[in-house]
Amino acid sequence: MLTILGFAMIATFLVLIMMKKMSPIAALVLIPALFCVFVGKGAHLGDYVLDGVTDLAPTAAMLMFAIVYFGVMIDVGLFDPIVRGILKFCKADPMRIVVGTAVLAAIVSLDGDGSTTFMITVSAMYPLYKRLKMSLVVMTGVAAMANGVMNTLPWGGPTARAATALKLDASDIFVPMIPALLVGLLFVFVLSYVLGVRERRRLGVLTLDDVLEEEKETETVLVGAGGSGDGKVSMRKGAAAGTGGAGSGTDAPDAAGDSGNSADDDGFQGLDPNRATLRPKLYWFNALLTVSLLTAMIMEWLPIPVLFLIGAALALSVNFPHIPDQRARLAAHADNVLNVSGMVFAAAVFTGVLQGTGMVDQMAKWMVDVIPGSMGPHMALVTGILSLPLTYFMSNDGFYFGVLPVLAEAGAAHGVTPLEMARASLVGQPLHMSSPLVPAVYVLVGMAKVEFGDHTKFVVKWAALTCLVILGAGMLFGII
Repeated sequence: MLTILGFAMIATFLVLIMMKKMSPIAALVLIPALFCVFVGKGAHLGDYVLDGVTDLAPTAAMLMFAIVYFGVMIDVGLFDPIVRGILKFCKADPMRIVVGTAVLAAIVSLDGDGSTTFMITVSAMYPLYKRLKMSLVVMTGVAAMANGVMNTLPWGGPTARAATALKLDASDIFVPMIPALLVGLLFVFVLSYVLGVRERRRLGVLTLDDVLEEEKETETVLVGAGGSGDGKVSMRKGAAAGTGGAGSGTDAPDAAGDSGNSADDDGFQGLDPNRATLRPKLYWFNALLTVSLLTAMIMEWLPIPVLFLIGAALALSVNFPHIPDQRARLAAHADNVLNVSGMVFAAAVFTGVLQGTGMVDQMAKWMVDVIPGSMGPHMALVTGILSLPLTYFMSNDGFYFGVLPVLAEAGAAHGVTPLEMARASLVGQPLHMSSPLVPAVYVLVGMAKVEFGDHTKFVVKWAALTCLVILGAGMLFGII
């Protein structure tokens, strides 16, 4: 019964958010609460939720201060040269921009943190997509898939979890997987090219001068907005209708009555060379601070939430020494902070109920039990395939510490080595990064102004295909 209810709860959640019958936050809270009552453990709901919140509180804190930090870096112009450079290189070609999104996300993913990757990628690329009226779900989908492949780095999390669960060395798992992962990353780049060509056919190719000229014709700069009272806000004439895909829902023109932080929201301010928040004299300080922060993350000198808390405090204090300006910057990014942190705590209800009621354990046991005995010698292949739905519907901790040891034991009985099982378990990461249980994905869709349901509908098929390509390459090279 718990198995059926677990799958029913997940299916109900996905259907409702994809059909836009409920917001993700409402669905993450109300659906598991309802199913908790169905299971007959409604009296324990409070304990389950508090356990989930306790587990995810550090993540929520990290996201809150990371959004503030990178928001300030956008305000002061740290990423402006990157945006201008990419725009000049891409020559306003949608195909090059989509491929550039994948490349940028893959490079930034080297720090091993998905949230940071999405913040930097969206910060740099969002203005380009908005200026050219490109589909924003293409940006979120490509970034999520590139990050998913790179998430298998030993310091990214899954590889370390697999090594810990099966008592193996992380390098023994990861190094032989590099050829298969490179094939997967190459596939993401090829897919980005295909999606970019599709966008090019829909929009055409412009030159940089065309884009800047159109911007002058369609934007009016108003003084007196922008949070601090002395910034500037762009108002676009006409809606970006016909953008296609889910991104079209976010391209409506700004109303004259928008709040003072609308310049930050629509992304046009990212390339405005005259905005009041720019701090060109502090550019190298901000660059050094960011590099130091990322280095500290990789070296694990301090917990990530602590690093971002300190980083945000330094960024605000140095760039905006006056308290009213600091308050204005915090207010300008309050929407993103509230949306993302609220989503994380809502997800804590979902994961808390799944784990507290025992539904996750029963679902995993059922999945293992239904595997035919004849598939024993092929348990690595089975594990690779199962990693797609299991890492999507449960946390990495649940899969690697709860399911993988059981699968590995079944494989060992048929001569399949734990190393093969561990490598196969990494296959599902490109899909996992778009799971509703991954906090970083809410940073991605939140900053890109994309509905989570739209992102899910777009990315699931492509991410699953990427996973299968990695699995096929692993088998072809004899790695799995």
